[in-house]
Amino acid sequence: MRAAALGMVPRSVTNTIGMELIEIPAGTFTMGSPAGEKGRQENEEQVTVTLTKPFGLGKTEVTQGQWKKVMGTEPWEGKADKDCPTSCVDWNDATAFCQRLTDTDHTNGKLPAGESYRLPTEAEWEYACRAGTTTAFSFGNDEQQLGNYGWFSGNVFSYPHAVGLKKPNPWGLYDMHGNVMEWCSDWYDRKLSGGADPVGPGGGSRRV
Repeated sequence: MRAAALGMVPRSVTNTIGMELIEIPAGTFTMGSPAGEKGRQENEEQVTVTLTKPFGLGKTEVTQGQWKKVMGTEPWEGKADKDCPTSCVDWNDATAFCQRLTDTDHTNGKLPAGESYRLPTEAEWEYACRAGTTTAFSFGNDEQQLGNYGWFSGNVFSYPHAVGLKKPNPWGLYDMHGNVMEWCSDWYDRKLSGGADPVGPGGGSRRV
């Protein structure tokens, strides 16, 4: 999981649990992938998306150390490393983390009223991952370079690695091309939502 923050933030800000948030600018991009791109799935038909407001997004995934500071639990018991991304949590767990961190930082005055932590929408996540690029990956089309930017099936066993060990994307975000899967706020739908600030369908049986 990776936390987002509503409201304008400086280019980079670090909160009370050591989570660094990077400002993601407003903008328009093409979500999904073109027909013929290697690995393309049938649910990736391209749509145009405009995000009308900037937002903050975690520079890395939420680490196990950050999770424990907020929630006091270790869902990954037996696989603990404070610098590894949080794992073994479902969508409800991830949402509860964001809410508790919001309440804590409102109480201690570290988060302005009207702002909150939450999961990013699917559109926000992909926009941040692409970081202004139009290639298959944020570093280009050469998949041979993937190992420099992410942990994936070709260079890792089935466990996460410490965050931030690979190269970041052009906007300074780490692990966007691998390490762990990350929850988004949307309900899943086979067709991507386009338009302005899409949040996905109003209901469903699975989360993104």
